[in-house]
Amino acid sequence: MGFRLPAVLRAKQILQRSPTANQTASAAMDVPKGYLVVHVGEKQTKRFVIPISYLNNPSFQDLLILAEEEFGYDHPMGGLTIPCSENIFIDVISCLNRS
Repeated sequence: MGFRLPAVLRAKQILQRSPTANQTASAAMDVPKGYLVVHVGEKQTKRFVIPISYLNNPSFQDLLILAEEEFGYDHPMGGLTIPCSENIFIDVISCLNRS
């Protein structure tokens, strides 16, 4: 699978939204520059802070496609939620960390 620039651009658009009213400033400040927050899970979600460089990886882009198919580009939570099991996400992230 090749590099999908539109998927990366759409993910960046989603991430550039301003925080929702229920998010506190302190929660937004705990994310270092060059990282982003994703929520992962099918029913109950867990928060992960990952490097933005993962957005360019084809394996991670497959997860973004899942999010697009599930939620479209207008997700009510205002953040990036990936609808896969936590175990699958951790497996993908582990492979990215090794490379």
